[in-house]
Amino acid sequence: MAGLTTVGLLGTRFTMEMDFYRSRMREHGLEVLVPAEPDRTLVHDVIYRELTQGRVEDSSRTSYRRIIADLAERGAQGVILGCTEITLLVGPQDSPIPVFDSTRIHVEHALDLALSTSVAQ
Repeated sequence: MAGLTTVGLLGTRFTMEMDFYRSRMREHGLEVLVPAEPDRTLVHDVIYRELTQGRVEDSSRTSYRRIIADLAERGAQGVILGCTEITLLVGPQDSPIPVFDSTRIHVEHALDLALSTSVAQ
């Protein structure tokens, strides 16, 4: 992932706490940092109580910026936005470290696969 060794991960509680994302990233040599509690709860609650309801609150943006900065201070060299809705709230302009939008990465990879398959046929 762009030559990084340590990344922060934001998403739902399941994404941040369960091993699905983290184990796969470790297989590729990445150390994964998640926010400390209660910031994990805040990240999760903002996704479900605001973003999925179409609400984008400035106070939540401020909190996410602080959480991303905390991850950077702990050694994260980039941050993965592991939930589709997070990009409604924050993006590269809100982070002191590179931001990786997992939705965009998946879509671009799917397009690459689709285009390479159609060319090969």
